Amino acid sequence: MNRSLPFEIFRYCAILAALAVTLVPTLWMASMAFKPIAEWSASGGDLTWWPKHPTLDNFRFIFGTSTSDLIVALDRTAGKPILSSLLSAVFGTLIAMVCGTAAAYGLSRFGSGQNLPLALIQLRLFPPMAVMIPVMIMWAFLGIMDSWWGLALIYGIVTLPFAFWLMKTFFDDMPREIEDAALVEGCSRFRVFMKITLPMMRPALASAALFVFILNWSDYLIALLLTTKEWVTIPVYMASLSSSMTGQLYGAKAALGLIAAVPPVIMGIAIQRHLVRGLTFGALKQ
Repeated sequence: MNRSLPFEIFRYCAILAALAVTLVPTLWMASMAFKPIAEWSASGGDLTWWPKHPTLDNFRFIFGTSTSDLIVALDRTAGKPILSSLLSAVFGTLIAMVCGTAAAYGLSRFGSGQNLPLALIQLRLFPPMAVMIPVMIMWAFLGIMDSWWGLALIYGIVTLPFAFWLMKTFFDDMPREIEDAALVEGCSRFRVFMKITLPMMRPALASAALFVFILNWSDYLIALLLTTKEWVTIPVYMASLSSSMTGQLYGAKAALGLIAAVPPVIMGIAIQRHLVRGLTFGALKQ
């Protein structure tokens, strides 16, 4: 049955409205990143959608190559926070994916440890502050406070349940007949896992890794509590961009936010051919 024209018009209008709500904050941030201080400060009083005088001063400012008109001296530039975020998010994602994938495969194929899923999900059920206080004491005792590897370790632990549950779902949906045939031919279980199972799970691994990376990359609370000065991440550094004379440095924050959006976008583009298949893995299973 053909749909009526008013319904089609309403459907497309609803899609455009949802798209606008999603894109407007991003476009505003991109516009703000290229505005001089006179166009985004409270004293400027002339807010416009597009910058009248586009400039790269906000980017130069956060990297310490220009003070422009911001009248504030940075304690540190954005270079090391960006490096800290990259190292902690990437290695935290690796830890979560390696441990989560191994645990998910073992539970899916052998069925041992039936209480393991509940035990892992409890890591996500506790309030973050209730967990972070003992973690801070433990990290201080181990001497890994304010270090990117300390952040990577806790990121791997915190996002492990997410990686585990995603991968377990994918493993449960994967037919076992191929693995059984390889075992009958004489392959060891480890070789079956490395040579057959993992290559078939590339779409699932790609989509799960992207979601875990985004969780680690955008974290604020853990980084705020476990870093003080040397290895602060982008969200913590962004919160410090303010001045007693000009207030919040919105242009500098927008510039840093635009830079922070680049790694997840690049990662999404790099794995896009696997992403759709990974998100729909097992959707057609009867």
